[in-house]
Amino acid sequence: MQKGIHPENYRMVAFKDMSNGDVFLTKSTANTKETLDVEGTEYPLIKLEISRTSHPFYTGKSKLVDTAGRIDKFKTKYAKFKK
Repeated sequence: MQKGIHPENYRMVAFKDMSNGDVFLTKSTANTKETLDVEGTEYPLIKLEISRTSHPFYTGKSKLVDTAGRIDKFKTKYAKFKK
């Protein structure tokens, strides 16, 4: 590795998934002004919209989408092009 090009301020940071409240700790250099108390220790807090605990790819669960309504709209919109 080259000297002087890598950040020196790695520290433990709490990442919080705002969709389900899951919190996990990892090292990061991300800047934040918010903090979170995890098991009696205060960590800088980074808020996430989605993480491995809420993403459908990792959970195997997908959100229910009104596909029948979409299909009906598509069919009525393009029915005039039928031969």
